[in-house]
Amino acid sequence: MAHLLGGLATPFFCKPISASSSSNYDYTSASSFDSLYIKRAAELADKSAGFTAPHPNFGCVIAVPNGGGTVVGEGYLYAEGTIPAEVQAVEAAGEQCRGATAYLNMEPGDCHCDSSAVSAIIKAGISRVVVGIRHPLQHLRGNAIHALRSEGLQVDVLGEDTQNKTIEDAIKSCLLVNAPLLYRAACQVPFSVLKYAMTLDGKIAASSGHASWISSKKSRTRVFEMRGRSDAVIVGGNTVRKDNPRLTVRHGGDHLPRRIVLSQTLDLPEEAHLWNVSEVPTIVATQRGARRSFQRLLASKGVEVVEFDILDPRDVMGYLYDRGYLSILWECGGTLAASAISSGVIHKVHAFVAPKIIGGKNAPSPVGELGMVEMTQALELIDVCYEQIGPDILVSGFLQPVPDLTPTIPSVQETSAIDPTISPYESSIIFFYKTWDPYGAFSNFSLHPIQTPDENEELVTWSSVEHYYQAQKFVGVSDPVAKSCIEELKCAKSPEEAARIGRRIQRQQPNLVRPDWESIKIDVMYKALKCKFTTYPYLNSLLLSTAGSVLVEGSPHDLFWGGGRDGEGLNYLGRLLMKLRSELLDDSSTSQKSLLPQTSENN
Repeated sequence: MAHLLGGLATPFFCKPISASSSSNYDYTSASSFDSLYIKRAAELADKSAGFTAPHPNFGCVIAVPNGGGTVVGEGYLYAEGTIPAEVQAVEAAGEQCRGATAYLNMEPGDCHCDSSAVSAIIKAGISRVVVGIRHPLQHLRGNAIHALRSEGLQVDVLGEDTQNKTIEDAIKSCLLVNAPLLYRAACQVPFSVLKYAMTLDGKIAASSGHASWISSKKSRTRVFEMRGRSDAVIVGGNTVRKDNPRLTVRHGGDHLPRRIVLSQTLDLPEEAHLWNVSEVPTIVATQRGARRSFQRLLASKGVEVVEFDILDPRDVMGYLYDRGYLSILWECGGTLAASAISSGVIHKVHAFVAPKIIGGKNAPSPVGELGMVEMTQALELIDVCYEQIGPDILVSGFLQPVPDLTPTIPSVQETSAIDPTISPYESSIIFFYKTWDPYGAFSNFSLHPIQTPDENEELVTWSSVEHYYQAQKFVGVSDPVAKSCIEELKCAKSPEEAARIGRRIQRQQPNLVRPDWESIKIDVMYKALKCKFTTYPYLNSLLLSTAGSVLVEGSPHDLFWGGGRDGEGLNYLGRLLMKLRSELLDDSSTSQKSLLPQTSENN
């Protein structure tokens, strides 16, 4: 699932969380209390931003249910290796922890031998824990929740059982405060933000290259804060040559991000502010073999030089990912910005728009050539926020939605109803997509012919489930063209071809599609899947072998049958397979019981 995060900004929230916001909530429901305190935990988690290097952000609020939910303890993780938020909150609450509820914006990241956060909660006598989101890292996800539940604590994960507006807002707060960690886990690159300032007519400098200053002092102060939230700040060689920046936080927090320069040819000045590494390190990334003598000069000044076979933004981000970076701020010119966007490594944009007009046919713009020729190709920001900063307007938005890495099918009741043998979130997840994958035979595109009765109860052979599924769109339609479509689908050379034919006809000639298609298509797919898995014993065994696991169709683009790129899909194919698995398990159990010897009592 991927969440859209409209209305959240500055620095993470448009409307900061505070006690005064409690008037917006209906306290007659427990979920309103939970949502409010989870948002407070998310606010606490963000308090160290700018003061320490980016890290997973944890906040904890302990409240006593009696007396209207009085807060008795709070804490947040200041930096990696410091006292956990949960331990701080427990120490602050003292004896009032007994029977209290702990609210955590994110599941604790206890791993290996370090279980201090979980142990503190258990030993304090807390009876209930509410978690905003599960830990996004696979090797940690679910561990703390399982440990707490094993000790008899009630653990609720926000939104898994109930959904409403206040819960959604609270979850968004949790996702956004740990957006860098979520992007890192989902994309295997650091969270990257592109920042630029431009005039009202879209220029980042005059035709001469002069750019000091486009934005106001207040906007520049905000930029210092953005830098403080980043592991590193990236610029290109052109920025170094023309602006000679320092890229320090100056009026921001205490954390000093590394400065990174991307330059293919190392056509850079011998003297520059960035070569002074007495306070802040600088890394220069370049093409392998570029200006060896200049590399030696930089090394003599203490600048780290990293060579790449091809200097590509994605390769650089992969390298920074390996170095453990969470968040990167790009303050580059239009050419490098376009390259980074084209490489797919930019996740968010901050654009400061100043009420100035500079003009100039050759004046540079914030983003260079992207190869787009029509407005329909334009990249649209999502979850856009607007904020006035002095005379300027800050426009912020995401190029890619913040990923929520929880498994598909989030409702505990829903999943249990599909297949009672599994416990979602704490079960293993099996992805299938391409037919050559380990579980590719689960795909409706696998070449396993099935036989089903037609309208005259005569058996018809279909080359695959997909052949059958696409043909059923046109069954029962009196138009002769519909009947010819069915015959065309029967003869399709592959499941992919059958899918193309069926989708094309449905799109171009919707009058040929049976009127009840949308309401029966799930049943049609289930019928075909059941036929397939009961026809082939080895497929039946393969499906039964996955008992206890969540099945997710891994298509990145099919949001109905598949899980989607970031888990935002409905995963109906996976749901149907789990439903069928449960049915087959019941049948198997019944058959085994019938084979047991019958006993009778002797009177």
